[in-house]
Amino acid sequence: MFCSKCGFKVEEGNTFCGNCGNNMNSGSYVNNQNDIVIPEEYKPISMWGYFGYEILFSIPIIGFIILIVYAFGGTSNINLKNFARSYFCILIIIFVIGIITTVFLGIGVSMYGIASSR
Repeated sequence: MFCSKCGFKVEEGNTFCGNCGNNMNSGSYVNNQNDIVIPEEYKPISMWGYFGYEILFSIPIIGFIILIVYAFGGTSNINLKNFARSYFCILIIIFVIGIITTVFLGIGVSMYGIASSR
């Protein structure tokens, strides 16, 4: 096990780092690629994680409820919260475009009906 603050090798079971005195139970996440210390709430989501959440949010009704919960505070992971918020914004944009398209199609059909009746 390595210290999340200084990267010093610490024996299993030690509560504090022997090099810098950091509390080993602080809940930090160490990125194994370049040993950057990342707080637990900023823990990255893997590609498969994004794929799984995309499928989860796509489920009618239940997925939308879970999306709302994650977007407005149901998780402490900032990356997941931001992904849920962006997904929610995309849904709002699609909904607004759908309403605008429906209105214009309705106007077009009604104008065609008026013009063909003359």
